[in-house]
Amino acid sequence: MRLIAYGLDHQTAPLALREQVAIADAMLPEALRELRAQPGVEEALILSTCNRTELYCSVHEGAEPVPAQWLHARHCLPAGRLDDMLRQWSEREAVRHLFRVATGLESMVLGEPQILGQLKEAYQHAHTAGTLDVTLERLLQNTFAVAKRVRTDTGIGTQPVSVAYTAVRLAERLFTDIAHACVLLIGAGETIELAARHLSERRVARLTVVNRTVGHALALVQRTGGLAAALSDLPAQLAEADIVISSTASPAPIIDRAMVQQALARRRHRPMFMVDLAVPRDIAAEVAELRDVFVYSIDDLRQVVDEGRRVREAAAEEAQTLIELQVERFCAWRKALAAHNPVQTLRQAAAQQRDEVLARAQAMIAHGKSPDEALAFLANTLTNKLLHTPSVKLREAAEQGDTELLRAAARLYGCPANDDPPP
Repeated sequence: MRLIAYGLDHQTAPLALREQVAIADAMLPEALRELRAQPGVEEALILSTCNRTELYCSVHEGAEPVPAQWLHARHCLPAGRLDDMLRQWSEREAVRHLFRVATGLESMVLGEPQILGQLKEAYQHAHTAGTLDVTLERLLQNTFAVAKRVRTDTGIGTQPVSVAYTAVRLAERLFTDIAHACVLLIGAGETIELAARHLSERRVARLTVVNRTVGHALALVQRTGGLAAALSDLPAQLAEADIVISSTASPAPIIDRAMVQQALARRRHRPMFMVDLAVPRDIAAEVAELRDVFVYSIDDLRQVVDEGRRVREAAAEEAQTLIELQVERFCAWRKALAAHNPVQTLRQAAAQQRDEVLARAQAMIAHGKSPDEALAFLANTLTNKLLHTPSVKLREAAEQGDTELLRAAARLYGCPANDDPPP
């Protein structure tokens, strides 16, 4: 079994392409089950955030390209469309990459803490969908432990480095006195809550949170201060806003050109500063063409100077040392598991037989056989294949008088051996 990972992120792919392959939280259960059902795929985890979409899988030998092929097919992309931007890691490199992602070493803003929470959410989705087994389950638990230790033992968490914080700092640079600004936040997730906390600390003139579910917005402002409003109030709220920061999970823009034009007219064309932290984008791309509007996407934030970066870069070197040690430990566990775990070997052999028989049944249907015929073939053939080797070994054991093996087989299938005493 091979451990592999595929991914594209802010370093390899433009925002437009990242939007195209992003998988919304609501779609993750279905996507995970689809990926797990691909031939040769035994385990699957999908991490999809504003900056990256990554697949982590355990696959049989020869099935390494399958996750990338699935990603192309799911998003209706021509074969090879992502090849120049889709990076692949295997075994040790996949483990190292996941550890680096979880600790913020691969983030746009070095050391940002949000990615760990997003990874934990991805784990919960995969756990609920039933797409994790021994390898990825152990890898994820190790990952969380590594991230916690890096944050505790190094200085990588000493500066506020979230994307939300960077957006607020950018707003401060563009407004002479941010305390006089009216701010509109769209969404109610962690990113927006972080932005609300930073803005509350700066005592902005007015802070309003708009969300599709008003109750979530109310709960947020109770923690951070400000006002809550429904998404239906967005046009009116937009006209009052000097600063707009948006981060929702909407699959399509929620602010279009016409809406912003109307808001500008009501504002008598007082400038607006807008930061779109969502992928896919919340603010339509053509809004940036309007006069008196300054729109920044999540990719634009990389241009913001971060005075604490040098401190975090030094801490990142310490973090990498810790990561390398844990990579070695996990790989040693993998090696020992492969050498001493007959259950894993049995499962791998059974899965390979399943995939072979399933492919033959699918081919029967493709060549005109009825689904009932294909199902009957699948059931009979798979049963025979799975029982063939155990049956042969049990016959040999009976002929050779190997009562220990016969007793073990009887216990395995929950029935008494012939020479067991009656209860």
